[in-house]
Amino acid sequence: QVQLVESGGGLVQAGGSLRLSCAASGRTFSSDAMGWFRQAPGKEREFVATINWSGGRIYYADSVKGRFTISGDNAKNTVYLQMNSLKLEDTAVYYCNARTTIPPNVYWGQGTQVTVSS
Repeated sequence: QVQLVESGGGLVQAGGSLRLSCAASGRTFSSDAMGWFRQAPGKEREFVATINWSGGRIYYADSVKGRFTISGDNAKNTVYLQMNSLKLEDTAVYYCNARTTIPPNVYWGQGTQVTVSS
């Protein structure tokens, strides 16, 4: 069993910053990539950022590019999301995920709430 646990969410004012963390526990595994998604009330879950460990490739959604930075430690199956210049539209539950290719699996955390106030 693989568990991912997010932390670092909270209430911040627009323009402020938060740093989210995600750490794996349970069964030892090696992820090929880890990333972040978010889901606002009444909306579909959307991609935020991901990092591919083998190639070091990083991708961001256009909506967060230049404001958010993803980083992590492959050996620890840990990923972070530094969020700066937060906007009201960033309010959502943020979910960490980890992907393996062999065998193909996707693991999800339970989410951490980020609320940005005016």
